[in-house]
Amino acid sequence: MGFGYRPGRDIFRNVTLKARPGEFVALLGPSGCGKTTLLNLLSGFLAPHSGTVTIDGRAVRPEMSELGYVFQAPNLFPWLSVRENVRFGLRMAGQLDPDEQRRKALQYLDLVGLSDVADELPNRLSGGMQQRVALARALVLEPSLLLMDEPFAALDAITRSAMNAELLRLWSTLGQTILFITHDVEEAVFLADRVLVLGFPPHGLDSEVTIDLPRPRDLRRTRVLPGFAELCDTLLQRTPV
Repeated sequence: MGFGYRPGRDIFRNVTLKARPGEFVALLGPSGCGKTTLLNLLSGFLAPHSGTVTIDGRAVRPEMSELGYVFQAPNLFPWLSVRENVRFGLRMAGQLDPDEQRRKALQYLDLVGLSDVADELPNRLSGGMQQRVALARALVLEPSLLLMDEPFAALDAITRSAMNAELLRLWSTLGQTILFITHDVEEAVFLADRVLVLGFPPHGLDSEVTIDLPRPRDLRRTRVLPGFAELCDTLLQRTPV
């Protein structure tokens, strides 16, 4: 695919990216390398100048039921309760009747540990809790592919680590394919089965590293494994600055 950001120049050129069902893939690269643009192409929010983007052989479109998207900011509706924010996608998709939508929204809030704040407004929640609501809102539609654009970048280090562990728990339970954008090497190694390193435009995907650390992964035990530090060092050497 090629996508131009000014006449005569592409952000990506000759990019091929594939993910297996249930695989966790991290897209790693510095600011300005096109990570968010690539995710927007994969979601159908942007169209490539050439080539195709497909899910199971079908051209991607933003409204596809197979797609879920979690942004850098929670982007919750401040006038809606937590439950109604999670329910919003079900309403827009016309799935289920209103009572069933509310039950399903509460089910997914329970999955992310927030059923006790279902009737609160978002401004009563911490940043980490708001991002868990955003995650529940994406998951309630049960997409097969979850696109995540640096969803924990704005959180403090402790909350971010907790959210990483929470994401792995949900992924192991629900089994979606996840494409996760980050500029944090340790986050990529902790989460992913495979890390794709992006170069600066128009180089696209520079390299790929398989993360062969054992699962399930634990915040304390995984990060002290010798292989963890070695993989981080490998990725640091491959990531352009």
